[in-house]
Amino acid sequence: MERNVYLDKKPLEEARNLLFSEVHFPSPRPWEEMSVEESLGRITAKPVFAPISSPHFHASAMDGYAVRSDETYQASEREPVRLKIPDQAVPLDTGDPLPSGMNAVIKVEDVQPIGEEAIEIVASVPPWNYVRVAGEDIVVTELILPENHRIRPCDLGALLAGGITCLPVRRRPRVAVIPTGDELVEPGTQLKSGDIIEFNSRVLCAYAQQWEGEGVRFPIVKDSYEDLCRALNQALETCDIVTINAGSSAGREDFTARVIGDMGKLLVHGVSIMPGKPTVIGIVRNKPVLGIPGYPVSAIISFQEFVRPLMYEFLGIPRPAPKKVKALVPRNIPSRLGNDEYIRVKLGKVGDKIIASPLSRGAAVITSLVKADGIIKISRFSEGINQGEIVEAELLRSEEDIENSVVVIGSHDLTLDLLYTELRRRYPELTLSSTNVGSMGGLMALKNREAHLAGSHLLDTETGRYNFSYIERYLKGVEVTVVHLALREQGLFIPKGNPKGIESLKDLGRKGLRFVNRQKGAGTRILLDHRLKQLGIDPSCIEGYDRVEYTHMAVAMAVASAVADVGLGVMAAARALGLDFIPVEQEQYDLIILKRFLDHPPVAKLLEVIRSPSFREQVAALGGYDVSRMGEIATP
Repeated sequence: MERNVYLDKKPLEEARNLLFSEVHFPSPRPWEEMSVEESLGRITAKPVFAPISSPHFHASAMDGYAVRSDETYQASEREPVRLKIPDQAVPLDTGDPLPSGMNAVIKVEDVQPIGEEAIEIVASVPPWNYVRVAGEDIVVTELILPENHRIRPCDLGALLAGGITCLPVRRRPRVAVIPTGDELVEPGTQLKSGDIIEFNSRVLCAYAQQWEGEGVRFPIVKDSYEDLCRALNQALETCDIVTINAGSSAGREDFTARVIGDMGKLLVHGVSIMPGKPTVIGIVRNKPVLGIPGYPVSAIISFQEFVRPLMYEFLGIPRPAPKKVKALVPRNIPSRLGNDEYIRVKLGKVGDKIIASPLSRGAAVITSLVKADGIIKISRFSEGINQGEIVEAELLRSEEDIENSVVVIGSHDLTLDLLYTELRRRYPELTLSSTNVGSMGGLMALKNREAHLAGSHLLDTETGRYNFSYIERYLKGVEVTVVHLALREQGLFIPKGNPKGIESLKDLGRKGLRFVNRQKGAGTRILLDHRLKQLGIDPSCIEGYDRVEYTHMAVAMAVASAVADVGLGVMAAARALGLDFIPVEQEQYDLIILKRFLDHPPVAKLLEVIRSPSFREQVAALGGYDVSRMGEIATP
């Protein structure tokens, strides 16, 4: 089969303009009749006028007596006026209709009953005193809501009061999502090698719902030109916008661009964005059809940049402007010229600065969006962002969440996940913004005042002490407090049953043994290099020494999935993935806190959690942790 090729990539704005120049949604916009009670958040399709007045009768505004005001004019303290019941004064409760001929109400507390036959008053009342006149709120034929109005809770009351029970609202766009790929299986399927759980369609349909549309998920389509044509025809019958997920690149089984071109008009094959480059845009039967890349982050970015504006165009309302904040980037983020790049970041406020720490840039890493607080866009004309640069970040969480974040930058440890969970359980308003850059990276973040605290387990190879010599060397003039978190077992991760017969670190120099390392500056890497030097092992002789991961769990996964035969990390990670473990050394893991933030409420509450018996028990249960000194202030 002839291999597809990309057409010329288009810049984002050019691709979007091309799409919108070809899209012509019906005018007037499609609408549907809906009951008022179900219409919250919908957009009115036509102006709504009142068929009745509200109130539609003169009503008493107080508990009291209906009277004729001219019969009260002579009343005074010296000469009270007596009114007969019911000829001159009619008892009423609030909301009762005013009797014919009466035009005012006297509050019950302003009258003196004279038996059951009369009342006496000492002050006159003007006409329409304490009366809700007919039409006080809404007058028949009056405009209640204009066209293009988003219905709010208070609007429901006005509509119902004005006699409206159903009204015309804009029909929400129906967005088809067609998942494709021979490798896809439904969630809950017994997995075999090569199977990929299909979740993109659920995610994209959820976004469509969040953006005021209706996501319509179609069954998985195999990599077949004919099957994809059939699925696209079915989607076009019932939906306003169609997306085909995966198959948009230039592989042998990527049919999306060909199908769109054969059935309609292919506008774009490739957009200058990362993630999301292999986006396909076309028009089939006068409806927009988009090929959305298969990697989840690429799919979401492409969906947001093209499908979302289409949905608001269909509704005939402006697209909501994203909320943005100014943020400082703590380290260089290189980028390639020619593509707009979307960088997922953790955000947290440290002092008067919002810090934006980049997360994984992988297009397949859906958890990078789960963890992200914001997105930074690097222009295709830029080679990246420099350390210390102030940039705009589009918020994925509220500013309040960012304000209430404790920013932790430094060494990874499994206890931080437990700490985040326990912090949120006790204080739902707080967030732990944790970024794994290694112990040295954490110290540099503290030096630059870019974090509240750092996790560290830096071994001084001369003294055998942890952290303090590094603090003295790298944090001169920076006041910090060191809080002990735990002693933890570092050791070798090996597959169950130890098939390679590994006994100790000495074995790392053996030929054919694949190792997975931690990044430079990580405490685990420093420990490894120290022990290798003691053993006289040249790191260059270790296969995989230069292959690095940034967390203990990533190292454990590399071993568990047979990418590597051995790695170094904490016992808890080995236990979590069912690996065997050979102890190497017990090390000290501390939290180094900028002293100025010890009284910062979120940090103070974090320390309260760390010192709680329940958190200590949770950490001990992980295995490989000594928590006897947890929460204590450590001293040199």
